[in-house]
Formats: sequence, C-alpha cells, structure tokens
Amino acid sequence: MSNFKQLTLAIFASDKGPGDAGRSSLMSQTGALLAKKGAKLICLAQDGQMPLPVITSARAAGGGVALIADDSFVIPKALGDISVERIAEKKDRLNRLAEMADCFVGLPGSLASATSLYFTVAELGASKPVVLLNHNNAFEIIRGISVDVFAHSFPKAHKSVQFAETVEDVWTKVARLTA
Repeated sequence: MSNFKQLTLAIFASDKGPGDAGRSSLMSQTGALLAKKGAKLICLAQDGQMPLPVITSARAAGGGVALIADDSFVIPKALGDISVERIAEKKDRLNRLAEMADCFVGLPGSLASATSLYFTVAELGASKPVVLLNHNNAFEIIRGISVDVFAHSFPKAHKSVQFAETVEDVWTKVARLTA
C-alpha cells in the first residue's frame, strides 16, 4: 500500500498581455513536469483567460486538471472533458481554489494572474505555501515585498513563500513545503 498523497496545486499564470515572449514555453514545461510528478493542477478560468499552455501540457503528460471558472467562461471543445466548477463571484472562486489546493504556484505571466495570486494569498493570511517561478526576475519585486512587507504582516511568510529559479526547482520547493 502506498502512502503517496497526490498534491493539488493551484496554478496562477497567463499567456495573455505583455510579458516574456517565452512564457508559453515555460508554462508548458512546468505543466508537463508537475503532471509527471503526479500533481493535480487547478487553474482559474475567468475574464476570458486561462493558462492554456499549462493545461494542455499537463494533460498531454497524463496529469489531472480542473478549472474554477466564472459564469461567462466558454470551455474550448478540445478541453471538453476537463472538470469545470463555475462560481459567479471572484472572491468565492479564489476561496474555492484555496480550499482545494495544497500549494499555490505562480508562473511568470500577466498582471491579472499576479493579482489573483496576491488576493488569494492575502485573503488566506498566507496560510498555504506559495512557490513563485522567478524566471527572468519576473517576481523580483515580490521577493523584495516579501522581505520588507509581507513577512511583517504574515509571520510564517518567510517559510511559506519560496522563489524557484528553474522549472525543476518549482517541484523541489513544492515538495519541501508540502512535506
């Protein structure tokens, strides 16, 4: 009998809007790696956006994916078999995502994904671990804020917010924080 507990990771990422041109590739690499490690991914689908590269690569690698969506979200036909939970209010979507997740993972993306991550973490008082992929210093400003501001507001922040420099390091940090 295995003692393996499948981790459920809330992924905050977006391939829309200005940002690093290589972020779709980075999101694909991360989705595939996390799926191969056995993690189930939960993503937000709201305001017409979702992290499609993460979702498609995770599914291609055999991983499970679920969406927490707003009422207006239309799922693409190619993703029709994914579990979608529709929740009208944004705050309720973020709370549901937090309820389901063992850890939050922030990938370089748009301001919308970073904002969703911030409000989810702030709402919970940093009670869930967070791993941020700091590729090309995407979260460098948050690293500074976490040292100067966040740590004073949330006593466990220095332990529960970690910065990964590579896709492989994301899993290392997630595994350590959720052990």
